[in-house]
Amino acid sequence: DTEPESVELRIEGEIVDDDWAWLYEWAGIKATTPNAFRETLAQYDGKPITIWIDSYGGSVFAAAGIYNALMEHKGGVTVKIDGKALSAASVIAMAGGEVLMSPVSLMMIHNPLTYVEGDMHDMRHAADVLDEVKEAIINAYQVKTGRSRAKLSEMMDNETWTSARAAIKDGFADGMLYADAEEPVTNYQPVL
Repeated sequence: DTEPESVELRIEGEIVDDDWAWLYEWAGIKATTPNAFRETLAQYDGKPITIWIDSYGGSVFAAAGIYNALMEHKGGVTVKIDGKALSAASVIAMAGGEVLMSPVSLMMIHNPLTYVEGDMHDMRHAADVLDEVKEAIINAYQVKTGRSRAKLSEMMDNETWTSARAAIKDGFADGMLYADAEEPVTNYQPVL
């Protein structure tokens, strides 16, 4: 009775902006939106939560809303990646005080993408915006991993895919689910 209730929430399907939620609901496609996530999370204020992630990613702006909600959550956040945390889903994963990956899961980080039309000025402006979006994403990765901005930028340039062990080594995860207790897999603090 003295222990707070533990809660598990899932982030699966595409991560989409709130304005597009209706389309995914209508089509019966799994999706996670910031407003719906925040409403659910608010019900468990002060309680430790576990967030399971299995997502290809989606909108980095929607992911930012979910990341911020988790960072502000009072009660502790554990993230468990049971399938994939790719693209924008990897940003959400960085909100975990502890990030654990299944031995068969993957994480992927890359440069932000967009679609744009217009003249040369529009194209140059879009590239400048993407540079700033990349900087914002690097902020989240750097807070979690402690790695240099240059190294994180290079990893994004290379579209880096990591298994659980590689993510732990690089500081994106803290441990591996179901790991043998005799050979613990834990995070280290990189010296850069």
